[in-house]
Amino acid sequence: MFFIFSNLFCNAPKPEVQPFNREIIKVFEATPILTGADQTDKYLPFLKGLRVGLLVNQTSMVGSQHLVDVLKEKGVNVTAIFAPEHGFRGDADAGQELTNSVDKETGIPVISIYGKKKGPDQADLANVDVVVFDVQDVGTRFYTYLSTLKYLMEACAEFKKPLMILDRPNPNAYFIDGPVLEMENTSFVGIIPIPIVHGMTLGELGWMMNAEGMLKDKIKCELKVIQCGNYDHFKPYILPVKPSPNLPNQVSIMLYPSLCLFEGTNFSVGRGTDKQFQVYGSPIAKKGDFYFTPQPKPGAMTPFLQGKKCRGYDLSNLSIEKIRTEGKINLTYFLQAYKDYPDKANFFLKNNFIDLLMGTKKFQQQVKSGMSEAEIRASWKEGIDKFKITRKKYLLYPN
Repeated sequence: MFFIFSNLFCNAPKPEVQPFNREIIKVFEATPILTGADQTDKYLPFLKGLRVGLLVNQTSMVGSQHLVDVLKEKGVNVTAIFAPEHGFRGDADAGQELTNSVDKETGIPVISIYGKKKGPDQADLANVDVVVFDVQDVGTRFYTYLSTLKYLMEACAEFKKPLMILDRPNPNAYFIDGPVLEMENTSFVGIIPIPIVHGMTLGELGWMMNAEGMLKDKIKCELKVIQCGNYDHFKPYILPVKPSPNLPNQVSIMLYPSLCLFEGTNFSVGRGTDKQFQVYGSPIAKKGDFYFTPQPKPGAMTPFLQGKKCRGYDLSNLSIEKIRTEGKINLTYFLQAYKDYPDKANFFLKNNFIDLLMGTKKFQQQVKSGMSEAEIRASWKEGIDKFKITRKKYLLYPN
């Protein structure tokens, strides 16, 4: 079954997509974006008569229906569901270890690949001819669905199972920013050497990981990507379903690249409130006009700083347009918070999680030494410039 996609499969980079002229862009912007999953006519023929494994979650929607239900209605034989972080239904806490189960609505086995194992093993794939990946990403290196895709690609390559990615737009694709990950800081929140904000879809990243030898032992996965329709990297995309429990709306998704850095510090970013990744604060902060207290809530049953009143700032009223206009990771929030923090020796968590989030040990030292934002950004430039050259080879959409 390894050559199931036959001549349609290719490990080589896709041809570069030339930028549109303004007239075409005007028409393009007036046309609704289609996800890969929306375009059933482009992938159902490849699944006919095969045993299909799905890596999906609550974002895997085709209009108002879940992809699992659509495929079953079309007569596709779905034999396994692989569940990433937050689970198949998307309601598990961040970092919560998941167990195997059976989906009550369909009777299909649900196999967890978040916890002790990060990808399916040979036994998990024994009853599968082809794997379909359809999960909504938010465009940052530390959002774990990218890591899940890499582990899935490696498993498919090792056990000779073709993989189809139903691509989805990246809501943060309009800019590229942050240091390129240094491989000594590799973790599940940083799996390949790219900037924090990479400006690519998971389909594009799949092509890049395959062709650039980023999979373990430089193995290759038989890969087919069903591209989005009517999409370019700068076209705004409002997610119809929250991608994880603590990214409840578009503002949180767009602030996530900036505020997630605080998860390496003794600040809360609103887990355990109704403004996750839209606020930040600390129990001992001396500045800020907003107060909140993290409490157990679905998706954050043991939130950081639970029960402690935090002082800080509320960004929930920022407009999407204002955040897009910045077009970069907002370091001002972070650097000012450090400057104002009364106990600098305990600003960063002792586990040095900030090094894994940033992908480098340099950032923590840069902040402690008092480097300016401009100086910190200058240290990222060479890596970003090199990445942009590599990235360009794998873009499936106008840039």
